[in-house]
Amino acid sequence: MNGKEYAYKVTAAGRVNIIGEHIDYCGGKVFPAALSLCNTVYVRPNGTNEIRLSWTTLNESVALDIRDLEQYRSLRYGNYQAGSALAWLQAGHKLVGCDMLQDCTVPFGSGLSSSAAIEVSTIAALAAVAGEKIDPVEIALLAQKAEHEFAGVNCGIMDQYASACGRKNHAMLLDCKTLACEYVPVEMGAYSFVIINCNKPHNLVESRYNERRAETDEALALLMPHTGITCLAELTAAQLEKHAHLLHGKVYDRVKHVVEECARVTAAEKAMKTGDMTKLGEILNASHASLRDLYEVTGAELDALAHAAQSHPACAGSRMTGGGFGGCTISVVRTDAVEDFEKYVCEKYAAATGYRASCYDAAVGDGITVEKL
Repeated sequence: MNGKEYAYKVTAAGRVNIIGEHIDYCGGKVFPAALSLCNTVYVRPNGTNEIRLSWTTLNESVALDIRDLEQYRSLRYGNYQAGSALAWLQAGHKLVGCDMLQDCTVPFGSGLSSSAAIEVSTIAALAAVAGEKIDPVEIALLAQKAEHEFAGVNCGIMDQYASACGRKNHAMLLDCKTLACEYVPVEMGAYSFVIINCNKPHNLVESRYNERRAETDEALALLMPHTGITCLAELTAAQLEKHAHLLHGKVYDRVKHVVEECARVTAAEKAMKTGDMTKLGEILNASHASLRDLYEVTGAELDALAHAAQSHPACAGSRMTGGGFGGCTISVVRTDAVEDFEKYVCEKYAAATGYRASCYDAAVGDGITVEKL
């Protein structure tokens, strides 16, 4: 690959969510960080009405007619790019024919938001090649629209926002209702984050992700007339207790997770700012238990991986991260023991499940970057 053949090199990040799982679409605050794992798009104008796609990792090429992007919803490769281009066009922006070479280092199906990285970097590349301003927040919102309307995942804004707006060595305390964002330095003292993939493939469209979204929407509709809340994340523990009779069975469990996870985000922010990694680890453990028992989005593999991590003496805490049903755990581990921790966890996990886990060397990185070649 010769990047000099292209006009721009554009990247957008994968992300890891430290805490605040499944509450972004409930209007809650979340605490993600962009990763050095990213999707890179090399792009140049081609003077046609086509977006010509190729990949460094696939022996495939696809041509998208920019005059009829709706037809590409069922493409095996290129549907995310088509949806992103359509969202960009529908927002009133200039869409020009171009050649795009895509190179993704975010593992697919890992829960580290490869889809958001692809959507965000594609839209940013379209902006660059058309000579339009790069507005990371607008790009995040358009990427979320593409995810909803083209990919069929009714996600919150966290993944796309983190992918677009990340800042090196900082986590983001993001209010998903208002999009207010505070950047918090990731200063962990003697500890590091370790990300491990359970390598059980997941697909959020086929999983129960949209089902969970529907359950929380149902709960909000039932609670709004009695509480005055405008999003589920505004519900207090006292309000939940008072109106629990309105929520049947599993819906109550889902709401209980949302209320308690919102509180955990606030506690995790304080722990990060004060450097209390023991406390942060405890919060991660509690989040995983809630995602397992109340929200039911973990599964045998993620539970085995988190359990293995939590049992290592150098690990302050561990939980699943991302949508669930497969993907990764994030753990707070003493830096001097990371190598031993990874070996121990992988061996214990393989013995429990038969799957071979993968460990990622990923730093906290920037969101969108654009380089003129």
